[in-house]
Amino acid sequence: RKKCLLCNNLLMIVAASIMGCSKIAQSFEMILIGRFMCGISLCVPLHHQYVGEIPPKRLRGFANSTSSVFWSLGKAVGQISGQRELLGSRSLWPMLMASCGFPALVQLVTLPFFPESPPYLLMQKGDQEGCKKAIRQLWGEGHHQAEIDDIMKEKATMKNTKILSVLELVKDPAFRWQLYMIVILTATVQLCGINAV
Repeated sequence: RKKCLLCNNLLMIVAASIMGCSKIAQSFEMILIGRFMCGISLCVPLHHQYVGEIPPKRLRGFANSTSSVFWSLGKAVGQISGQRELLGSRSLWPMLMASCGFPALVQLVTLPFFPESPPYLLMQKGDQEGCKKAIRQLWGEGHHQAEIDDIMKEKATMKNTKILSVLELVKDPAFRWQLYMIVILTATVQLCGINAV
């Protein structure tokens, strides 16, 4: 998860650079390419996954809710800074287009100091010592065996679960209504007023 986030940050920085240089190159195609690169970035789902796995169990709900808050805050900051009086002017709009690279740069610099997520280390890598070290680094010293036992139980449950490919998931009638609901919720989230909130 951490390595994938770092790679996504590099992609976002490249996209921001392309969009920022579009005025100098007099190429609107560069804006389209940069926006496409931002669109294919996996930052949002990976961020939810990583942030949801690194806190202790009692703080997971709070940590997951911060993603939505910062997502909406980012949209609001983008809309405000896009005003003509700020970065929306004729001379400064390339800076506005390139500003999406700033959070990616901050994360690219700070993320290497954070450990990989403990569940990932234990469940996917089978690295129990790495998991304990990551837990101590994230949560401090203390007795965290109960959390490790919970991860081990989850790992045992996952062994009996068949992992479906995307095509198998779409074809399976048992998941059809859940998929419809997720698609509808995702498509209509912009209409719910979250940006205003």
